[in-house]
Amino acid sequence: MAGDTVQEVKNKLTIQDVVGPYVKLHKAGRSLVGLCPFHKEKTPSFHVSLERGSYHCFGCGEGGDMFSFIEKIEGVDFKGALKMLAEKAGVPLEYSSGGKERTDKRERLYSAMARAAEWYASHLPGSAAEDYAKKRGLTDATISSWSIGYAPEGWRTLLEALGAEGFTTPELLAAGLIKEAEGKLGTYYDRFRNRLMFPICDVGGRIVAFTGRALSPDDPAKYLNSPETEIYHKSDILFGLDVAKDAIRTRGFTLLVEGQMDALHAHQAGFGNTVALSGTALTEKHLALMKRYSDNLMLVLDADNAGLKASASAAQAALRTGLRVKAARLPLDEDPADLITRDVKDFTARMKSAEPVIEFFLAALAERERDSNRLLRLVEAIILPLILATKSPMERERAAQSVARSLGLSSESVRESLLKVRLSSSSGKSDFQGVRPVSMTTNPISARLTRATLLSGAVHAYPKSPLAQRIQTEYARIIGDEAVLATTPSERVLFEAEQAFGEEPGEHAADELLHAFEEAVIREAYQEAVAALRHAEAVGDIPTIETAGARCVELSARLAQIGS
Repeated sequence: MAGDTVQEVKNKLTIQDVVGPYVKLHKAGRSLVGLCPFHKEKTPSFHVSLERGSYHCFGCGEGGDMFSFIEKIEGVDFKGALKMLAEKAGVPLEYSSGGKERTDKRERLYSAMARAAEWYASHLPGSAAEDYAKKRGLTDATISSWSIGYAPEGWRTLLEALGAEGFTTPELLAAGLIKEAEGKLGTYYDRFRNRLMFPICDVGGRIVAFTGRALSPDDPAKYLNSPETEIYHKSDILFGLDVAKDAIRTRGFTLLVEGQMDALHAHQAGFGNTVALSGTALTEKHLALMKRYSDNLMLVLDADNAGLKASASAAQAALRTGLRVKAARLPLDEDPADLITRDVKDFTARMKSAEPVIEFFLAALAERERDSNRLLRLVEAIILPLILATKSPMERERAAQSVARSLGLSSESVRESLLKVRLSSSSGKSDFQGVRPVSMTTNPISARLTRATLLSGAVHAYPKSPLAQRIQTEYARIIGDEAVLATTPSERVLFEAEQAFGEEPGEHAADELLHAFEEAVIREAYQEAVAALRHAEAVGDIPTIETAGARCVELSARLAQIGS
């Protein structure tokens, strides 16, 4: 049973065993503390509790147990995290007969893909593919570390080689390495022939597919990708993410390019946070993958019309997910690989001067279109939908003002156009759907509630201690009921309490907080009494005026006493 396996893993591993390889931890009171692996920081705000088996970052808000940590940091789902931690703990995973059969089949596909990558790589030295790769500027180190290979011209060379090693024809077919000849039932041949081969890995680093770059100018397909299989779904995979994910966390943004060659050159140039689309359209799943590691995205797509269109489409989808998007400008008719090969310093400078995507398009469109009427139509067609896709109301307003300034228009006219674009949306749904408007009159959390929450955290962080007993007694005196302290607070609150009171707090460690809590309770009650008195005076309610007035006098005296 999965539940039994989870508990067995937790019995054999501590949260420190799991987090330790990723984060350098040191003791700080009741917690272990280190630099958060999920966002860039210089001061440690990432806390780990050995007692509860949990973690929480006060900087970015991430938290959970050992399984959620592995899910987040490795980019896997719960099943993937369970498999990784079970292996680490030496706990066997038990499957039903059907589940084991399916797992064995998938493992055979992974094995076939890994062996195919090795086979392709072994055929690269001395081939035309190696000459092409080096002519394009790839170094020996890049070729080796990314397992770049060569698919020979023969029709059945891979099929025969892997067949001799025990892989069956159905397995190679299911992996997408071979295909059946049209009109020749039962006749199979290699899918990739005479191509430079780029392995595509999932986020865990397992090879799941290939892209083959044609070496013959007569080949009708310049790039050929693996078909979708049981282990490869193109909407779930970004080329290079398995290598780039740590750099994305460290540098704080994902750099997105169009193809494998662009990504490899970017990595060679020091941009280890680069991933590529590999000839597929950007999907919501791609964006969700990137968002696991950073909320910031930089688009570096081709500067031609098709590239700008792809950038606009990608930016709109990314903004809708809540990502903050920038774009870098490339020279016309040069892709990132070309620019890096020609002038890596120029590429680096362009990355540093990347602009927020709306400012990027304003500049790009103004540069390309001199006719003011056509420019306005392009702004309505390309830029206004980007503004509508932006989740933050404040960022939308700032973008609208930027458009107005750039075009010499009033902010009101831009807002009217935004409304027109939104209402004419073909979906008939608001572009603001799912975005909660910010209310300027929303009340902050009361001081009483804030202090009560921390008191509750202390009771649960130090159960049965003299401190917990004193807090419960005093809370009951102040409120008249201690039942509210029985609810278990969040992990964040527990960590806050531990940071506030230390490793072994004394009985009176919370006295100052209790005093502040009592003052907040009385002050809140006084404000309510004053409001009741004013309302009674407005409507001429004499009995309420008398009782509310007396209550105000009583509470005012208590405030004076507690403040003295």
